[in-house]
Amino acid sequence: MMDAIKRAADDIVNADAIIILAGAGMGVDSGLPDFRGKEGFWKAYPMLKNHRLRFSDIANPEAFLKRPTLAWGFYGHRLNLYRNTVPHDGFAMLKAIAESKPDGYFVYTSNVDGQFQKAGFAEDRIVECHGSIHHLHHLEPEAWEEPISADNYHVEVDMETLRASYESMPTARNGDLLRPNIMMFNDWYWLDSRTSAQQQRYNHWLVSIQGKQIVVVEIGAGDTIATIRYQARNLRQRYAQTLIQINPNPDKYADVVIKAGALSALSQIQALVNA
Repeated sequence: MMDAIKRAADDIVNADAIIILAGAGMGVDSGLPDFRGKEGFWKAYPMLKNHRLRFSDIANPEAFLKRPTLAWGFYGHRLNLYRNTVPHDGFAMLKAIAESKPDGYFVYTSNVDGQFQKAGFAEDRIVECHGSIHHLHHLEPEAWEEPISADNYHVEVDMETLRASYESMPTARNGDLLRPNIMMFNDWYWLDSRTSAQQQRYNHWLVSIQGKQIVVVEIGAGDTIATIRYQARNLRQRYAQTLIQINPNPDKYADVVIKAGALSALSQIQALVNA
């Protein structure tokens, strides 16, 4: 693995720009669950196993209509968890590396937890391709509607039942129930305007760095929802000179494969970058 670490460090040092692709595995070293498979999800949420509800059943707009206290119990718990989580040291290491690049960086993540913003990455350098739990909108938003911040909402969750108290569930001024601004399964009503604006900034930046030395670092991506891995392959074909994959369970389509968790790999890479 040390050969891969050294090559990754060398390519990062020589890069003009860096693109960071992050899946759920990026947050594991911060104590966040990655929901790997059905059993992994039920291990994190045994209350939902009792209901025989899979991730796709509760991460679904229909859940807010059929079982709203349980849906907001699940998302309320996640919102509280992410608010209270401290990003692991690997985020700061990655930020220092990214900010040293002459043509800058972008983060493209399927995570909805806001941990990159919390770690100090620039808001205008992040694409949250599946949305953000820190923003809300109506169950059936109007075309003109924009997502609103969840900062003023505090969901109370009974952890024995994973149900939110009715009075703490986020509602609009007219009393309508709100939902997280996250793209869910079977989701025809996800309000994607915020993510589209992020994507537009990202696309403009990609055009501006064509012809430069670009390194892509993919961290903690999986195949269950393979958005990040698709993005990695696309970037490797169109833009990047090197694709570095950091994952305890790699798929080995990258130029450099580091079979390790995020914090371990980033610590070793940073040590060589700073040497």
